[in-house]
Amino acid sequence: MSNQAVANRYADALFQLAQEKGILEQVNEELQVVKQVVQTTPAFSQFLGHPKVTTEKKRAFVQESFQQSISETSLNALLLLVDRKRIDILVAMIDKFKALAYEAQNVAEATVYSAQPLSEEEKAQLAELFAKKAGKAKLLVKNIVNSDLLGGLKIRIGDRIYDGSVKAQLERLERQLIAGTR
Repeated sequence: MSNQAVANRYADALFQLAQEKGILEQVNEELQVVKQVVQTTPAFSQFLGHPKVTTEKKRAFVQESFQQSISETSLNALLLLVDRKRIDILVAMIDKFKALAYEAQNVAEATVYSAQPLSEEEKAQLAELFAKKAGKAKLLVKNIVNSDLLGGLKIRIGDRIYDGSVKAQLERLERQLIAGTR
């Protein structure tokens, strides 16, 4: 079985448990912190993946690292991955859990590319407007400044892209002029 399929199974199980306990949002936030630690600290993954380090030492390390900052449910999920020697699927499991949690909460993430940084008020307005278009109750907006856009916005929600940038409008105009349709 592929690592992604295994990660999906663990994520499904953790999702169901968190949903039963009513702590879905909390577990999702905790797992995002764990993911950030794993991705920003390569030594963390190297230690947990090292074959000569005993499972007991790995368990103790995980408990020391996260016991104070995450719930028992999240901690037990991490310890289970250590026990089963599946720590290599941790990031994939967290990503799948996040997708399941967002789907259950009717939430989506939007990446907004703009020529200049957006204010919090502008982000809130975009979130409200595009949540309706995406059919979601809530939209979490992440702003990325891209000076190549010249002006306007480019918004990515899942696999959909709304391109209202000046650069895209100029490119469309150029294609129309070359094709002779204008």
